[in-house]
Amino acid sequence: QRCVVLRFLKFPPNQNKTSEEILHHLQNIVDFGKHVMKQFFGENYVHHGEIIQLPLDFVRQLCLKVQPERPESRCDKDMDTLSGYAMCLPNLTRLQTYRFVEHRPILCIEIKPKCGFIPFSSHVSQEIKHKVCRYCMHQHLKVANGKWKRPSKYCPLDLFSGNKQRMHFALKSLLQEAQNNLKIFKNGELIYGCKDDQDCVSDWNELARHLKPFFFPSNGLVSGPHCTRTIIKELIHVITMTLLSSTDACRAGDMKTVPISQGRSYCEASAFNKELVRNGKHKLESSGLPRGCLLYKTLQAQMLDMLDIEGLYPLYSRVEQYLEEFPEERSTLQIDGPYNEAFYEKLLDLSTEDDGTVAFALTKVQQYRIAMTAKDCSIMIALSPCLQDECSEQRPVVLTSKSRFTFSVSVLDLDLKPYSSIPHQHKLDGKIVNYYLKNVQAKDDPVMSNLFKENDDCTLVLHKV
Repeated sequence: QRCVVLRFLKFPPNQNKTSEEILHHLQNIVDFGKHVMKQFFGENYVHHGEIIQLPLDFVRQLCLKVQPERPESRCDKDMDTLSGYAMCLPNLTRLQTYRFVEHRPILCIEIKPKCGFIPFSSHVSQEIKHKVCRYCMHQHLKVANGKWKRPSKYCPLDLFSGNKQRMHFALKSLLQEAQNNLKIFKNGELIYGCKDDQDCVSDWNELARHLKPFFFPSNGLVSGPHCTRTIIKELIHVITMTLLSSTDACRAGDMKTVPISQGRSYCEASAFNKELVRNGKHKLESSGLPRGCLLYKTLQAQMLDMLDIEGLYPLYSRVEQYLEEFPEERSTLQIDGPYNEAFYEKLLDLSTEDDGTVAFALTKVQQYRIAMTAKDCSIMIALSPCLQDECSEQRPVVLTSKSRFTFSVSVLDLDLKPYSSIPHQHKLDGKIVNYYLKNVQAKDDPVMSNLFKENDDCTLVLHKV
């Protein structure tokens, strides 16, 4: 009866947790959203939810109902049906700012923007990391591993540039190859986006059919490819405008900002950038993001990763060594919570001068975990058509050529990344970079490919194995 979402914890089948442990885990998630992420993103964007207890019989029935709907790749974990605890959150596919009549049609776009900057740390050992963004490099490894059939042309740096032309290109690329970075819901039902890892055939005509009543309420637009293109263009325009919007009520806390000018503002592997270079232009305009908008705040939180995983890993090892000697200190250091105001205060130290202490190492490790969380969060944009006389000044409104929408923007997937995942991140970073250098850059490098072209006279020798 209420428009809410229930969220349950999931665990590998052999991992039995007590009800107390589950309650503690959920409390940590709520506290982290409330005391830490709200400070970064602002009051209106973060919905931390509350913990509720449900009858076990209801939970078991729910689990049976949900199981067939779960993607196969997610079924390696089981839903917690023993504790009865769950998180109750607002349904972000609905409008959050104003509670109006539920029968209005509502469109919601979910975007996982990923990491929007190139490492500027002096600890980076491979020059390529200063030129090509992590997302673009990782695409090639994912295709090679069979996770996706094709690499996406989306580059996060284009979306975070604040330049409308680059943002439009990024959003169009996301719509072409959504992978798990874009989903579209209509009245809470998924109508566009990937259902499994392998293939994501984007049917723009089908999407346009769903969207037409939103963007062209009177039937003045003929059908066909031109109509589809026009509707997609309107959608991209609306997403861009809402992402760049900022409401003063959502001011973030007293976070000192990391200067965004550090590092370059474009990625050499971006399809947009390659197109410019092909046309003889080398200058990429970066208009910068309005300070109050959610993309700006997301980027600020991401840039707490000031040392890159290469600079951070030795500091993680320092903390680990200390914990081996003094395991009882783990709770004092707040590695597994509680995520309260004191935890947040420690994150405000942006110095990068290593004084050799465990305190310095721990601060950088915790800042890195926050950055990782911000790199993996999702932005939800809910849109509802409104008539001119309904749109009062208090409501944020975005206009298109034939309609107007009130909207709300929220951020979700803000669970703190586990401390224990840092070694995995370090290993993965090496894998991504090495694969890219071996298999992608060698092909793209004109010097390398000319070497192969010049030596046409080759002998192929076959050895018996």
